[in-house]
Amino acid sequence: MNRIFWISPDAPPDQFPDVTRALEDPPGLLAGGGDLSPERLQAAYRRGIFPWYLPGQPVLWWSPDPREVLWPAEFHCSRSLQRRLRRNEFTFTEDQDFARTIDGCAANRRGESGTWITAEMRTAYLGLARLGHAHSIEVWQDGMLAGGLYGVRTGKVFSGESMYSLRPDASKAALAWLAGRCSGRGIELIDCQMPSAHLRSLGSQPMPRAQFLALL
Repeated sequence: MNRIFWISPDAPPDQFPDVTRALEDPPGLLAGGGDLSPERLQAAYRRGIFPWYLPGQPVLWWSPDPREVLWPAEFHCSRSLQRRLRRNEFTFTEDQDFARTIDGCAANRRGESGTWITAEMRTAYLGLARLGHAHSIEVWQDGMLAGGLYGVRTGKVFSGESMYSLRPDASKAALAWLAGRCSGRGIELIDCQMPSAHLRSLGSQPMPRAQFLALL
């Protein structure tokens, strides 16, 4: 791995290198170290930086270029999801059960051996939620929690951290619900951070990092 900027545990919360120093391989890796205090997390998100690391690794900080984003109006709602929404199969709540939502996202997927949502990450985002900076959307079906998503609001941008489903289409329904309410809440963009085939199928696209930072 190429050398990256190292943040000491006692460094000021806003001590991050300029994002233009992020590596191309692995794409977007900017720094390591530091902690996941609410102050450092908020400082990171304001700079277009987010933490992502696996158990046993130090905290790693990322700022990829381009950034994967979703314009709310361009969310692709499949025909099957449209039918479920028209039939009112789901009901939605916001910030009613952040803990169960992040736990659902952290639960091991079939065929996977672990999750990047470590106990440390869970505690950190629960702290952000208590401060009103992290938010969850819960999807219910037949009175049971069926899925949801959580993320961090930074100005005009909502950074989606993770989503999960216990019932078919529940996570997509959570994203559709969020996208449909962004304009009324002053959210111009949903930050997806890293690309994936699943996100592209929902309408995400790459955006130059400089353009993304301007929206923050």
